[in-house]
Amino acid sequence: MGIRPYNVVIMKTINYNPSPLEVNIAEALKGLEKTIDKELSGFEIIKVENKINEDNPMVKFYFLDNDGDPHEVVLKIIQLPDKF
Repeated sequence: MGIRPYNVVIMKTINYNPSPLEVNIAEALKGLEKTIDKELSGFEIIKVENKINEDNPMVKFYFLDNDGDPHEVVLKIIQLPDKF
């Protein structure tokens, strides 16, 4: 029986907490607030909370529906490790 070589994984992205890609996507989503608001039927965005410095950045949208009821949608951005 010979020596088995190890599979070596080389990751080009070093920082994932948060990664630059995660931060850029979170910022882009926040910047799309007006565009998203135009596309929604029956809901109005009243606030966007952008927590980009967390381990996995989060963008939280606060809405009011036509009846005046509040709603929240949370988008958590998670970049998977590089696969080579």
